[in-house]
Amino acid sequence: MTPIKTLVCLANSRKLSGRCVAGMVNDGSGEWVRPVSTRPNREVSAHERQYKDKSEPNVLDIITVPLLRPQPHDFQSENWLLDPNYYWVKTGRVGWNGLRRMEQHPDALWINGSSTYHGSNDRVPTEEAAALPDSLKLIRVTDLTLQVHTPGEMFGDQRMVLRAWFSYAGNRYILRVTDPEYELQYLAKPEGIYEIGDSFLTVSLGEPYEGYVYKLVAAIIERAKIQTGSRQ
Repeated sequence: MTPIKTLVCLANSRKLSGRCVAGMVNDGSGEWVRPVSTRPNREVSAHERQYKDKSEPNVLDIITVPLLRPQPHDFQSENWLLDPNYYWVKTGRVGWNGLRRMEQHPDALWINGSSTYHGSNDRVPTEEAAALPDSLKLIRVTDLTLQVHTPGEMFGDQRMVLRAWFSYAGNRYILRVTDPEYELQYLAKPEGIYEIGDSFLTVSLGEPYEGYVYKLVAAIIERAKIQTGSRQ
């Protein structure tokens, strides 16, 4: 019998040719679930994550997801193999107060001390990451700003990048954003710094790459957008 988990969707972020979807079980337990596919990098296709009407799960949707079995992979202990033969079902939405009940309070975002040229505390050496117990956090920050820039411009790379700047538990973070809604909105803007303010962030550890695991902002949930109903 296919097990079904009811999740609050807290990420539907860009990952290779698909998405990384993750949510917290809607029972107050704090359990995270990341539905994954059988592909080498476990990304979820549009067909696998859709509702019956072919629409996409949105951040803050309450969804039921048919699963096959737990499939933890190194530090990604939250992974469950999805059942591709069934549609996902939306059963509701949560708001700001619901997020406050799910908020986590880690002492740090895993291990700090390693940074890229344009980031801050944005990566963990792969050998250290292997011992981590999890790969997803939901935190609240009050000083979020977003940076739109072209980090490879001096090398002829004109691709624009979106980064999140914030402080948490006494540490400064500058992390890549993979929330497709925010990428679509902000990468159409001029280069610069944009003040956001009070927000929840879903922070994820990505796949190992050239000796490191990178911390990514998989979802941004602005308080102002929830209050106006514009985060869909």
